[in-house]
Amino acid sequence: GYDQQITVPFAWETPASGIAAHWLQTAWYRRAFTVPPAWQGQRVVLHFGAVHHEATVWVNGTQVAHHEGGYTPFEADVTDALSDGEQRIVVRVHAPADKLDLVHGKQRSMPRDDYDGVCFTPSSGIWQSVWLTARPATHLAALRLRPAADLDGITVDATVRGPGADDARLTLRVRGEDTPITVDAGADGRASARLPLSEPRSWSPDDPHLYYVDAELTTADGIDRVTGYTGLRSITVEGEDLYLNGRRLFVRGVLDQGYWPETGITAPDDAALRRDLELAAQAGYNLVRKHLKLEDPRYIHHADTLGILLWAEPASPGRFSAESTARFAEQIEPMVERDGNSPAIVIWGLYNEEWGLDWDVPGDPAKQQAVRDAYDRLKALDPTRPAVDNSGWTHVKTDLLDWHHYDESAAQWADTVADLLSGARDDFPVKLGPDWIVHKQLAVPGQPLRGLPNLNSEYGGGFTGLERAWLLRWQTQELRRHDRLAGYVYTELYDIEHESAGLLDFHRGTKDLAGVDPAHVNAPTTLVLDVIPVAPGRDLLTSAREFTVPVRVSHHGTEPVAGTLHTTWTPVYGPTPASPGDPVPSGRAEAKPYVLGEPVTVPAALPDGWTSGRLHLALVTTAGTVVARTALDVDTRTARHIGDDDRARAAD
Repeated sequence: GYDQQITVPFAWETPASGIAAHWLQTAWYRRAFTVPPAWQGQRVVLHFGAVHHEATVWVNGTQVAHHEGGYTPFEADVTDALSDGEQRIVVRVHAPADKLDLVHGKQRSMPRDDYDGVCFTPSSGIWQSVWLTARPATHLAALRLRPAADLDGITVDATVRGPGADDARLTLRVRGEDTPITVDAGADGRASARLPLSEPRSWSPDDPHLYYVDAELTTADGIDRVTGYTGLRSITVEGEDLYLNGRRLFVRGVLDQGYWPETGITAPDDAALRRDLELAAQAGYNLVRKHLKLEDPRYIHHADTLGILLWAEPASPGRFSAESTARFAEQIEPMVERDGNSPAIVIWGLYNEEWGLDWDVPGDPAKQQAVRDAYDRLKALDPTRPAVDNSGWTHVKTDLLDWHHYDESAAQWADTVADLLSGARDDFPVKLGPDWIVHKQLAVPGQPLRGLPNLNSEYGGGFTGLERAWLLRWQTQELRRHDRLAGYVYTELYDIEHESAGLLDFHRGTKDLAGVDPAHVNAPTTLVLDVIPVAPGRDLLTSAREFTVPVRVSHHGTEPVAGTLHTTWTPVYGPTPASPGDPVPSGRAEAKPYVLGEPVTVPAALPDGWTSGRLHLALVTTAGTVVARTALDVDTRTARHIGDDDRARAAD
């Protein structure tokens, strides 16, 4: 019997659901609803945002829907199953513990995935909203809106379904524009149009302007009204660079896996979705990579309104099989159909690190073909955005050449990045276990290794917040050293359960980052020090109080930047002072956009009586604006006790 109550839309494993049942594989939902009298004569449609994994739906004992796929939406016309008065809906959900052949992303499976160590509590059942709508029998099934090629209008591709589709008439109006456009649907139920704009206004992170399109479909069955929106935004690949609206784009991204305490993969409320985007922006990031999850569409809407770029990708299976490959591919069209109008989404992802491909793309032509097929399917649906075929590891067919490189030796990490970007090496080490390191090829033969944008789309490290902040600062600096790089994605924004890799804790609270401000690390203008750091708290070892530091400027604006370098001191790990400190004599530094500036030698001396300290450096324009900050922890106490290998890094 139905002896428990569950709060929807929270997965049954979560405390927020009121159930908190783990490894429950099958559950039945039941509730009553009524249809508003005003809907008389309309078709009543029941919508599900997402249900993990397999859902069967009955209304008043009549089966109205069956759907597989835990991240994609589905709907059912329930009109013919309705009766007078109160209606009863029953939903059976099956969420197997063995998820290896299913798309499940970061949800834990039993038996476990090979990547179980970075997986979390499953989220089974109804985890996105459920709602009812009414519409005529002939209705708009899709309203695809895209910016025109010259960003001076909106192209519309509508799909009409129902018995009156052959003689349907569609009227389209852009809000704020005077003249509507009317088109007839073709025999195939498709209607296309181009909506000109009198004063086109592009969408960008600086100006996230959206255009709303009201569509009115008129047929013998009545009138169906739908509203959609998009933005005038182009994202293009030109050689090794990305361009947003014709201006070079450097991706400053952060990974977000979409988990919350108490609620699993469902946000606790709408504000939490928006808040995560705001937290990413506050840390200096201009893009969020939503990892292995088709997020609630409200999240995409908030990114559109806030002007935060998105990298969107589907969930992964756990092993390679005919079933898992088919299920993975089945997500691609719903992903593009649901979210393709979004101007914020500038990159589509597909597979990740060969997950669901048994970690063997280079050695298996069948797995390469699966990747190639997924890429081709995606690009056929949306050729306007760059796509990544197999993020981070061996590429088969891709628009972006990205790689995931983790190494807690700052010096060794920097060397590998430099070699990858220069072409000195075409592989990189990946630590799969304590004593198991493999060298991943960047691409299989046939996929170009040069001439595409390069992104380091996962990096980071360190056990403590102090160590993570140190690697964030120095590794991001090294990425800014290379002008040919198209961007990066730091791993990650917040902790999840046992995974403590975030800049924030699981509850989105602050962590001790030892005085490092991520917003300074990820600023459009940064300072790059020609220093090989030794260890946290001991970036530079020197036997003398007085020393020099070569400082360069990396600038990703539209105009050159110039200013004077300033310095001030705090104890090691001290936060950035409000004042930039004293100007450096002959400390003028400058940089052109996307061209690393020439080094400026900055003399410094530890304050009297100090044996260690943090040197804060700032670039201040003639207008008095601080546009870049960084820091250097200096230690004289250990310089006399370091080994020969480290002594090469010490400065006198």
